[in-house]
Amino acid sequence: MKKYLLIAVTVFSLSAFTINSAWKNDPAHSQLGFTVSHLGINDISGFFKDFTVSVNSSKADFSDAVFTLSGKTASIDTRVEARDNHLKSADFFDVEKFPELSFKSTSIKKAGKGYKLNGNLTLHGITKPVMMNLIYKGKTINPMSKKETVAFQISGSVKRSDFEIGAKFPDAMVSEIVRIKADGEFVK
Repeated sequence: MKKYLLIAVTVFSLSAFTINSAWKNDPAHSQLGFTVSHLGINDISGFFKDFTVSVNSSKADFSDAVFTLSGKTASIDTRVEARDNHLKSADFFDVEKFPELSFKSTSIKKAGKGYKLNGNLTLHGITKPVMMNLIYKGKTINPMSKKETVAFQISGSVKRSDFEIGAKFPDAMVSEIVRIKADGEFVK
């Protein structure tokens, strides 16, 4: 009997260290933004208002984290209604035909003080591998909610042409390179 009890305690103890922690973004403290160059002389920024991100990890330092994001393309906001409507049209995101964008990480590797996060990004019905920079910003207890909270920052860039977005608009008008920056707080 003692032998079975010892085995059960050992299995339980080991599983406590490998239990997967699931974190969800706190929408009030998370943003998914982008920046493009307009006419080669000015940066225009925007963001997606409606998105969710989950992070699953079994390690305290998140070195094995898997990030999954989904968002509504119709939630694009650049603070100019006419521009937002144009971005929602078939000229760019074609939100009627492609209402979702998504990202799922495939690997994470330590790089300096942060990580390189590889994954598959789906935009405009096209899925491509991308690499993003990831910084784990830390962990704390939120004094208002009393919940354990972690934060991450992701940055990188993609090419519009890889996703056939805005094909009629040359680089001199709207930059080919779209810079992405996302900041998020996550709770269990």
